Amino acid sequence: MAVARPSVLSAIEVALARRPVVVLTGPRQCGKTTLARELLSEASLNYFDLEDPASLARLDEPMTALRPLEGLVVIDEVQRRPELFPVLRVLADRRAKPARFLILGSASGDLLRQSSESLAGRMERIGIGGFSLREVGAQAVQTLWRRGGFPLSYLADSEADSLAWRKQFMQTLLERNFPQWGVRVAAAALLRFWTMLAHYHGQVWNAAEHARALGVSESTCRRYLDLLSDALMIRILQPRHANLRKRQVKSPKIYVRDSGLLHQLLGIASDKALLSHPRLGASWEGFVMEQVLSVEPHDEALFWATYQGAEMDLILRRGDRLLGVECKRADAPRMTPSLHIALGDLQLERVAVIYPGDKRYPLSDRVEAVPFEALAEPRGLFGNA
Repeated sequence: MAVARPSVLSAIEVALARRPVVVLTGPRQCGKTTLARELLSEASLNYFDLEDPASLARLDEPMTALRPLEGLVVIDEVQRRPELFPVLRVLADRRAKPARFLILGSASGDLLRQSSESLAGRMERIGIGGFSLREVGAQAVQTLWRRGGFPLSYLADSEADSLAWRKQFMQTLLERNFPQWGVRVAAAALLRFWTMLAHYHGQVWNAAEHARALGVSESTCRRYLDLLSDALMIRILQPRHANLRKRQVKSPKIYVRDSGLLHQLLGIASDKALLSHPRLGASWEGFVMEQVLSVEPHDEALFWATYQGAEMDLILRRGDRLLGVECKRADAPRMTPSLHIALGDLQLERVAVIYPGDKRYPLSDRVEAVPFEALAEPRGLFGNA
């Protein structure tokens, strides 16, 4: 069963019309290559897969190989050849612009630093993850939550096959991909750390606590976190600091981006196990947040919390506007003191309280209860806001 991703394809095509270079980033196996092949056949001379020895050999002399090409040129797994970025800058600056370059990468940190330094003003970046609810449909909520959005996990023939794929994916990332990217950390140590993060999913990051539990230094712990974040496995959600007299949380929250990988790390293998697990609420919150971030436009994503107990799970900044998102796994959400405080202190324009029901209804003039399945609709959370 194929899952169409028309909104992502449209975004890529629009970006290619605007800029000579488009950088498509996302975790390994999230569907970047499949999308690129819909725009250009893998058999084309303009397609370079840097995990293919033949493509690597063709790019031994990159300027000689790339200069004559016209039309769309795709370079997959570009983080394996960072020396290509200066070459792409020269080619992007040609007056005639005979070629447009779509470059795909599975790591965010170094890849983005290299591309932003070499291609400033010449590139546009598009980040994608696994399947979204809008792509698979509202009827698939439970499967998407349980298995996660990685195509081969979501589309697996059975639960056993999905679990086996996720286990193999994590093993390959830690034992093969990280070393290919120059990471010199034992796979077993990173897996222990990743598993620990899964148990702290949705909580405020405390480097000292994690370092003590692992028996390593705080700087080592932060390095491990950066590695998994750069590989787009972990989301580090930064706090918003309002100009208030209240004591506000200043450390980030940590989330495992894909719910299927989170469940794998927690040993959750079925709906029954998920619905009875003590991290059920945290899993649902992270799943909802990733779906929101995949479909709702935003310039920045943050959270807010005070030590007095007021909080907002997610704040989307659009220019100078702030929109709030609360995740409530409740039958009928209501206004709470925390919501009143957040509205006033943060000057939020609107707040959507997402819950697993089926009716959309107002909680106040600026707060609305929104069914999670609304994320599958073009209207989204805030309508035309």
